[in-house]
Amino acid sequence: MSKDINILAIESSCDETAAAVVRNGRDVLSNVIFSQIDLHTLYGGVVPEIASRKHIDKINQVIEEALQKAEMNWEDIDAIAVTYGPGLVGALLVGVSAAKAISFATGIPLVGVHHIEGHISANFIEHKELEPPFVSLVVSGGHTHLVSVKDYGEYEILGRTMDDAAGEAFDKVARAIGLGYPGGPKIDKLSKEGNPDAIRFPRAKVGNSEFDFSFSGLKSAVLNYLNQCEMKGEEVCAADVAASFQKAVVDVLVEHSMEAVEKYQLDKFAIAGGVASNQTLRRAFEEACKEKGITFYCPSPVYCTDNAAMIGVAGYYEYIRGVRHGYDLNAVPGLRLGER
Repeated sequence: MSKDINILAIESSCDETAAAVVRNGRDVLSNVIFSQIDLHTLYGGVVPEIASRKHIDKINQVIEEALQKAEMNWEDIDAIAVTYGPGLVGALLVGVSAAKAISFATGIPLVGVHHIEGHISANFIEHKELEPPFVSLVVSGGHTHLVSVKDYGEYEILGRTMDDAAGEAFDKVARAIGLGYPGGPKIDKLSKEGNPDAIRFPRAKVGNSEFDFSFSGLKSAVLNYLNQCEMKGEEVCAADVAASFQKAVVDVLVEHSMEAVEKYQLDKFAIAGGVASNQTLRRAFEEACKEKGITFYCPSPVYCTDNAAMIGVAGYYEYIRGVRHGYDLNAVPGLRLGER
């Protein structure tokens, strides 16, 4: 394609209000993120109503800043890409409404993007050489998906969590041992002071579903351990609990992922999503992939957490495939990967 394609992307699926400009699906010209973490920390987790109201306050500001940093005007933009699911319905509606309003006012085409597709696409930003097919593990506060990326925009879900997402389990365990929100980074930090083999927590298997995940039992095992220690009057070493819990999660994620790569005979593996910034998880995958001769890809932490650059990348590949959405585009909080 001879002409450069510039995508303005908008992301508001949870508690980050973000906008970015991405050129040709690989080059990030700007990436503006307003995070609400400090606000929701007061409540021990994301409060949907508060998140939606804060998105309304910030959405125009981040869009204008993204254009300014990219040194672009509306005439330079070829398409508006926006996350329309999955996520918190009120939060999604803010981004979708802003994107539709801009498209209507300017005539710029509108492209709706799947949030998980965005996370997977984050790997293309810093790894220009990465091309499908490959296997990707998406791990975040709301999702744990093992995906076969067959082509741009073409996915097969190999496995998913049957209950708690990995990031959700991190948050709940962090709260139980007094670390607060957000749990993932705090457990990762504390675990460095603990012994990952101090407590043997369970590694769940889901019936005959070889690639599905379950973290609810693990979370319950941690809570039971804490309750038993309290009843017996035994002192709890929070660092050992954090390290042992984290090792149980990492072991399952790595085992399932490597089995999938071997079964589908692929030599490329990528992680994505907020939990993908976990340093222990990244090191475990680096070692496992090196041992099996698999090329390992992971985004920088800024592209692991929710951001608009990843939506711009996914939106670019949707745009060049001819995907366009009308002004009837709506938020779909339970949108499944592969659905349109």
